[in-house]
Parts: sequence; C-alpha cells; structure tokens
Amino acid sequence: MTTPPTTNGAAILDQLHATLTRYVVLPSPEAVDAVTLWIAATHAQPAWAHAPRLVIRAPEKRCGKSRLLDVVEGTSCNPLITVNASPAAVYRAIGTDEPPTLLVDEADTIFGGKNAEANEDLRGLLNAGHQRNRPAIRWDNNTHRLEKIPTFAMAALAGIGAMPDTIEDRAVVVRMRRRMAGETVAPYRHRRDGPALRRVAADLFQWLRGHLEHLERAEPQMPLEDRAADTWEPLIAVADLAGDAWPARARTAATVLTAEAEDSGHMSTRIRLLTDIRAAFATLGDPGAATTTELLAALNDDPEGPWQGFGPAGLTGKRLGDLLREFGIGSATIRFPVGQAKGYHREAFTDAWQRYCPAQSVPSVPASFPQVSPGTDTDAGTDRTVPPNRSVPALSSQNELGTDGTVTPARRRVGGTA
Repeated sequence: MTTPPTTNGAAILDQLHATLTRYVVLPSPEAVDAVTLWIAATHAQPAWAHAPRLVIRAPEKRCGKSRLLDVVEGTSCNPLITVNASPAAVYRAIGTDEPPTLLVDEADTIFGGKNAEANEDLRGLLNAGHQRNRPAIRWDNNTHRLEKIPTFAMAALAGIGAMPDTIEDRAVVVRMRRRMAGETVAPYRHRRDGPALRRVAADLFQWLRGHLEHLERAEPQMPLEDRAADTWEPLIAVADLAGDAWPARARTAATVLTAEAEDSGHMSTRIRLLTDIRAAFATLGDPGAATTTELLAALNDDPEGPWQGFGPAGLTGKRLGDLLREFGIGSATIRFPVGQAKGYHREAFTDAWQRYCPAQSVPSVPASFPQVSPGTDTDAGTDRTVPPNRSVPALSSQNELGTDGTVTPARRRVGGTA
C-alpha cells in the first residue's frame, strides 16, 4: 500500500525539523517550525507568487546564525551563499532558468553604517524580488535595447542587528540567542554532515516538485493580512500539503513570529515619529495645538529616542516637516495671543495615528479649542480668523515671539494657563 503524499510530506518535514535542532538552538519552537517550512518552500519556488525572505539576526556574535545558515544551505534548493556580492552578479545569478536560493551571510556589513548607501541597489533588488514579475530594467548599450532582468528568488540574510525595514517587512524574522549552559548541539562539519543534509534536500525536492500545480492553486486560510500574509502563504501552503500537525503549527508560527516583529519596537523612522509626537502631545496636556518649538523640544529631550542623532541640534523643524509631509501633515501659522507661531494642530495627526500606530487610543480634540485654518509654511498670516464665540487660550507672558515667527516656550501647556 502506497503511503499518502501528505503523510510522506509530514515525515520529511519532521526529519528536517530534527536536523535543524540537532545542529542549532533556535529561540522558540515556532522559530524552528518557521525555518523548517521556509527551507521546504525553496523547493517549490516555481509555484509561488511571493518569495519570502528569511532574516536570521542576532544581538551579538556566537549566537548560531552562521551555523543555522550552514544548515539552510545544506537543505535548501539550489543554494548560492555569499558574504559579499555586487548587484550585477546577483542579477545574473537570479536571471537563470532555475533561480538560486540566495543566502547572504554577514548582511549587517552590507546594509549597515557607511556601506548602506553604496548597497542601495542590492537592497532594491531584494525588495523587488519578493514578488514575481517585478524585473529590473537596464539599457544595453551593445544592443541598444531595454533589458529586463528577473529579480524573483528566495533569499535568506544573516547578520548582527536589524536588517533594513523594507527587507524585514518581507521576511520571516528569527532572532537568535547565545546558547545557555546546558543547551548543547552536535558539531557540524560540512564534509561529514553535508551529504545527510543534501539527502533531506533531495527528499524535499522530490515531494514538492510533484505537487507544484496543487501548490500554485493553493489559497490557504491565513491568520495574517496584507504583506505578512503574502510572506507566510508559501510556508502555510507547504504545511497544508504535508498535513498531520503541520497546518496548525504553521499558523501558530506565523502568528507568534509576526507578533514578535511588531512588538520588537523595530519600526520605520516615520512611524516612530508619529508615536513620539503623540507622546509629546500627552506630555503637554493634550492641547489642540502645539508649537513646532515645543514638539522639537519634547522629541530632542528624549534620551532614549533617535532624534538627538539627526544633527548637532537634533531634529530640526525642516526635517520634521519633511518626515510628516508623506502623511499629509503640515505645519500651520497658528494665532496665539502673543502673535503667530509655527506649529501643528493635534487633529491633523488623528488620521495618521489611527492608520499607522493605533495601539493607543487617540483622544479627540476638545471642542472648546479654537479651530484655526492652517496657513502655509512660507506665507505668514494666511490663516482665517477665529470665530467670535471661541476663546483663545492664553500663553505664558514669558514666551517670546522670534523674528522667524516661532515661539520660544517657557514650558507651558497650549490650551491652558502657564
């Protein structure tokens, strides 16, 4: 009697799972399941609309990330490992009939510090390659034609610290930790142990390549939404094909690791700015408006925030405006009793807070606060007048109106007394 394919698949995944835990201590059972399913998914790459990235990151050396990448190399499909590569070389490798599984060790040296800008093309390639049919376009001077270069390929990156936001947003992220006393693993030797890993890879390839049509049509029920669902769908499709306990384990891993990524505090600069401005308004007493100077003081005075590192004076008004502009938030020339000053209405942030950082409730703007229509950043005095039935909150007489239209605050609340 022939064993059902789902049973064979579950047994192969179990074998791969045991292989991983033999050589590496991963941070959680969900992380082991996720890496197992990611490796398996590399063998069915032609079936996927999205190629999830695997990010293996650690806070320090000797946390097992390179050893994990060794096992990933030994068991994934058509691996191509490098510690440094030019974008042109990667483009050519991916542009073959059978794209490799790209493995990048020491990725922090590529995307961190002074190297980040120089490797922007490689980051763009990795971002584009997450989705099928997103080729790079280059002009060929020899043929005088546009050349379309495929970018779609599975990729794993290992390094110290976080990878670029845009890569981690497309990735299954595994945070390695240094082994504790009592946590033991078998030593790995490529020449001795490599053949056993390649046999596991051969079993995965034979099983999954026989079900490509089924996997291509698969529409698994996802516990996630949007890009996270795109990233995890190939892994969950493999788990559903395998059956046994793997479908439930895959969905648990997806939920747990995605939640870890969201709770890690690793967010884009703009989202961090929205969150910190909400806290700044709360510190000021949740007024209906605050001057640019007050918001900058609250942001730059935070010793644990990133804003002091934006220059000798920290975050500036211009940089603040540039970062907020993408959310449709602009400064206004707001009328105060001591004169006009540049600032921001609190209600201007409400929509962005609700869309991008809704974890905390956002109180509504008090109805009693005067609603002044914003002017522009360059033309003072263009705001409309305050209705006569509205009172204007007093500012401390200690505040000074500068020649550039800004108010130097004496640590007061806008919308109340000093």
